[in-house]
Amino acid sequence: MTAAASEFPRPVRIDTIGEAERAITVTADEAERAALARRFDLVAIDRLSAEIRVRRAGEIVHAEGVVSAAVTQSCVATGAPLAATLAVPLELRFVPEPFAAAQDEIELDAADCDTVGYDGGAIDVGEAAAETLYLALDPFPRAHDADAVLKAAGVIAEEDAGPFAALKGLRDRLGE
Repeated sequence: MTAAASEFPRPVRIDTIGEAERAITVTADEAERAALARRFDLVAIDRLSAEIRVRRAGEIVHAEGVVSAAVTQSCVATGAPLAATLAVPLELRFVPEPFAAAQDEIELDAADCDTVGYDGGAIDVGEAAAETLYLALDPFPRAHDADAVLKAAGVIAEEDAGPFAALKGLRDRLGE
């Protein structure tokens, strides 16, 4: 996670984070939201902010909080715009890159937080918020009327095209 590559850079210097929790609020402006919408293949991001608490233990920084957003995705079936409002928990552990690279494979359970490597003297909480949002998006958003729209367009349902579709048609014609 480097601040230079991010559309929503909010670097926080490691030397400004202590053992006591520090609250950080970040909010994406219009240009940042538009750039992230392009990156994430969204119609729009109308709102993106995060309330994050950070604390440091040695060189490791723990970040916890909530990412809030209002986005518009496209229905995978019809292309219709679908609005969604999200409030997603963020829980990350930032570790120095040499330490992160040395751990080829680690086992995490549901209670563990994700580990993110950082290089230099700062972490990017804006990029962390953006990535958290992206991971929370519905990968296959579908409008509630997608089936009806597809049927009206002549697209048949999967169950009507499967191997038993011919048998179903025969049963219907026989009146059973």
